[in-house]
Amino acid sequence: MELRQPSSLADVDGGLPLAGGTEVVPLLRDGLVEAETLVDIRAVVPKGVSGTTIGAGTLLAELEADPEIPSALREACRLAASPQLRSMGTIGGNLLQATRCWYWRLKYPCFLHGGSTCHARQGEHREHAIFGNEQCASAHPSDPAAALLAVGATVRTDRRELPIGELYRLPTEDDRNVTALEPGELILELEVPRPEASHYLKAMDRARWAFPLVGVAAARFGDGVRLALAGVAPIPWALDSADALEQATPLPGTAYKVELARPLIRRALDAIA
Repeated sequence: MELRQPSSLADVDGGLPLAGGTEVVPLLRDGLVEAETLVDIRAVVPKGVSGTTIGAGTLLAELEADPEIPSALREACRLAASPQLRSMGTIGGNLLQATRCWYWRLKYPCFLHGGSTCHARQGEHREHAIFGNEQCASAHPSDPAAALLAVGATVRTDRRELPIGELYRLPTEDDRNVTALEPGELILELEVPRPEASHYLKAMDRARWAFPLVGVAAARFGDGVRLALAGVAPIPWALDSADALEQATPLPGTAYKVELARPLIRRALDAIA
C-alpha cells in the first residue's frame, strides 16, 4: 500500500483520503474498505475556527473546548468518543462515519453491500433505526452531525456548497450510498450559524463514550426551534417538531428508542427555552 502526502488540493488525485484515521484505519483493517493508495490530507484540508467557519480538519477535542461555537456542537463533540479519539478524529471524518450495523460490519450481503435484504429487519436490531428504515435499518452514529443539522450548517467541499441536510441521503435501489458526495469529493469547511441557544443530549449503553442509542440536538433561532436526532435512522434525522416523533416506524426491537427520545426531546427543548 502506498501513502501519498500532497502539499496542495491540486495534488490530491485519487486514492483513499486519510486525516485522523480513527474511521478509515479500522475499516481497512476489517476489509470493509480496500485501497492501494492512501492520501494524507491533513496538510491540505483547512483547520481551526474563524468566526462561523470551521475547517473540516479541526479536531473534535478542539471544537469541544471552543466557546465561540454553538453549545450543541461542543457537547456533541465532547460526548462523541474517548479523549484519545477526540484528540485524533476530525470533524470532517466524523460526519462521514460508516454505520455500526453488525450485519454490514460482518460483510453480510445486506442492502448497503448491494444485496436485496436488510438482515437487521428480521434479525437482531436493538441498536437500529426507527425512521427511514424501509430499505436499510442501520443507524447513523455521528453526534456532531445531528448538532450541525439542528443549527442548519452548510458544507463546503472542493466542488460545491450544500446544506448539511443534503449531504446525507437514504439509500435506494439505484444508489446504496448514504451521502451525496461524488467519488473523490472532499469536505473542506463547515459554515455554522449561531443560534440564540442550542443543546445536545444523548442516551447510550455506557455512561460515557458510546455510540448514541438516541441523540437529540435542539437549536433556537428567531424563527423557531429546530430538532435533529442521531442514532435513529441511516442518516442524521431532522424532526419538524416534537410531535413528529409519532411518525416513527420502529422495528419490534427498537420501539424503546421512541420512549427514550420523548424525554430527551423535552429536556433539550426546556434547556433552550
